[in-house]
Amino acid sequence: MPHIQLAALLAALATVGPFSIDTYLPALHAIGTDLGVSTAATQQTLTAYMLPMALMVLWHGALSDAFGRKRVIVVSMLLFAAASVVCVFADSLRMLLVGRALQGISAGSGMVVGRAVVRDLHDGPAAQRLMSHVSMAFALGPAIAPILGGWIFSAFGWRAIFVFLALLGLALAGVTAWRLQESHPPAARHPLHPVQLARRYREVFTNPGFLLLTFAVGFNFNGFFVYVLSAPVFLIHHLGLPETGFGWFFIPTVSGMMAGSALSARLAGKLPPRRTIALGFALMLGAVVANLGVSLLLPPGLPQSVLPIMLYTFGLAIAMPSLTLLAIDHFPHHRGLASSCQSFLQMLVSSLTAGVIAPALWHSVGGLAFGMLGNLLAGLACFGLWRARLRNHTAPPT
Repeated sequence: MPHIQLAALLAALATVGPFSIDTYLPALHAIGTDLGVSTAATQQTLTAYMLPMALMVLWHGALSDAFGRKRVIVVSMLLFAAASVVCVFADSLRMLLVGRALQGISAGSGMVVGRAVVRDLHDGPAAQRLMSHVSMAFALGPAIAPILGGWIFSAFGWRAIFVFLALLGLALAGVTAWRLQESHPPAARHPLHPVQLARRYREVFTNPGFLLLTFAVGFNFNGFFVYVLSAPVFLIHHLGLPETGFGWFFIPTVSGMMAGSALSARLAGKLPPRRTIALGFALMLGAVVANLGVSLLLPPGLPQSVLPIMLYTFGLAIAMPSLTLLAIDHFPHHRGLASSCQSFLQMLVSSLTAGVIAPALWHSVGGLAFGMLGNLLAGLACFGLWRARLRNHTAPPT
């Protein structure tokens, strides 16, 4: 498959996870009203989706190491389509929670297995370029999803959003089966032997370098994700936008992410990964300072409340591909499993943000700004500890 088509397919598969969140955000209040529950109770459908997703991503990579990348993606997308149908016919919050949990179980395979496919096919700068191109196309998801969700909701109601997600799952299963070539041949596969599998998981979860880089990515992303989760309150309550006005937030911030991914691809092979990551952190730090100033000194509104977040996503996208690849490269013979563990840990951080941090902060723009600051400082601390450990580590003689 040509490079551009492969990047587009991997990005679309990775986008299933964010699409499952962002498309129905404009309809949260209407869902609660229709099912006779509060908005706070409806918010728990996010947690019901993200916790199972975090648990299942532990297994997507190991399953792809054992059975092949292509087969795992196709089966997962078919399951995602079936779960979306459950949500379409939900007549109570409990049934909707079940459907969302089933979506979470299957939605993460594209993100996890796609990272392993990148490293199966490429090394070094070529891998960074492909990962950056995937990230650039992937960034379109959060921009398109809430706008598309708002249009679908306004025209057909909230259940039509899940009809769209079901069709998306079927389409991706079909395209993957038709176009994606298997990158993990049978000779390189690892059987799902319980003892060996437990040993590999323990090896990954006890590797300090892998953990630090993985949490750096997770905290950095959650500096932006706290705004994504709080978008209905941030945009409608604080900025006074209508339910169809989500594009005023997502288009600029995702444009920043796409521009950062494009720059990361151009820097591949020209700038060492650690320098690229440092550049990303510098931009994110400047964005956080600007965001605090705007949030504390100026009234909420456009464009001042959105531009600093756009700069943050620009820096985030520059640093993320290199951080992700450096983490996976700790385990070159078990990339699928390492990618699973990486996604699991990052989803745990995101689930905590969805269930606890975002609801505690979204009552004021200042609270959200401090939430971004806290996440960035945590990510910067993780990367700094990794750098310090790398400097102090003495490689054994060969």
